[in-house]
Amino acid sequence: MNIALRYLRAKKGHTAVNIISIISVLGVVVTTAALICVLSVFNGFHDLIKDKLSNVDPDIAITATMGKTINDADSVMKVASSIPGVAKVMPVVEDNALAIFADFSMPLKLKGVPKNYSELTGIDSVVVEGDFLLDDGVSRYAVLGVGPAVNLNARPGSLRMLQLYAPQRRGQVDINDPMNAFTEDSVFVSGVFMVQQKNYDNDMVFVPIDLARELFDYTTEATQVEVKLAPGTSESDVMGQLEAQLGASYTVKNRIMQQDASFRLVNMEKWITFLLLAFIMVIATFNVISTLSLLIIEKDESIRTFRSLGATDKQITRIFVTEGWLIALVGAVIGVVVGLVLCLCQQQFGWLKLSANADAVIVQSYPVSVVWTDVMVVFMLVAAVGLVTSFVTSLMMRHRLNK
Repeated sequence: MNIALRYLRAKKGHTAVNIISIISVLGVVVTTAALICVLSVFNGFHDLIKDKLSNVDPDIAITATMGKTINDADSVMKVASSIPGVAKVMPVVEDNALAIFADFSMPLKLKGVPKNYSELTGIDSVVVEGDFLLDDGVSRYAVLGVGPAVNLNARPGSLRMLQLYAPQRRGQVDINDPMNAFTEDSVFVSGVFMVQQKNYDNDMVFVPIDLARELFDYTTEATQVEVKLAPGTSESDVMGQLEAQLGASYTVKNRIMQQDASFRLVNMEKWITFLLLAFIMVIATFNVISTLSLLIIEKDESIRTFRSLGATDKQITRIFVTEGWLIALVGAVIGVVVGLVLCLCQQQFGWLKLSANADAVIVQSYPVSVVWTDVMVVFMLVAAVGLVTSFVTSLMMRHRLNK
């Protein structure tokens, strides 16, 4: 080990060996730092999506495993309410409808919720115009996503009512009067919300749950039962109890599972990028192998001296194998430090911007979140690369010593 450390620190006899040695270490440093930074940015986007969706998604959602609706939503709510740690339980009804406002129309997702729904989620915190009001005791109201508000040209305070149409679930269509095949209702517009997620903003509209049930011809049914947890409650414990008591007829999902497609896409991109950078790191190790090859040639006289002093071929080989490990280790340590410093600077100062147009993006700069498991994965990768380097080095030394 001491001899390997001396070879690592000592100035080489040839300028080319010095340059290649520096390039070898820098190659490991740059790729390690890049891995730390890239993985941290993807973690930042993961957290950003989770934070944005937390305003509209419940902590836990219960749906029917088979079919579209929960036929007896009250019994499911009773079971959920009996579990310790559950603060709020509410039914919702969600389905497709057609909206008409003045001369404008569009299909949309209608979500019927209780009037105190803002106590279960933070939907009222993302209302950008008007208020989250569904029923004032006199009239019923709708809260539109920014997409329907723009496409329908509907704004809070308008005296014109929003017309809602849904196809009847029962009966036959009269081709002479096809409008009888639709159930119609109307509401005033009380507010406009914006989550900055297209699956909500583009076509989501909140209405009172009793209106949604009338429109879709439901009575006690719900398409989903939503649960809010008390602060400090274990999500996994509550989910386990819900699954045990409700059985296989119901599916229990946390917030990440509800948006599985979005999170799966981020994770897929994250690890594909990781594999590409890992491939670059493997290529960079060829510089380490080149350095060791030149070092073996340069230290030919020292190798003969070691032999004269009684060193075995195994001991001599171990010196250069350790040298390869040290190059990988030094590069990894420096790379991790550089990567963490860059991540902290990005968190603090936001040097890298997502767009020059501040209104076009959710956040101004790239979000960054360092996860220590990712750091360990990067270290394991560097260790694996060092193992490959050591194996190749041992083969070269055996060939050299057998001459």
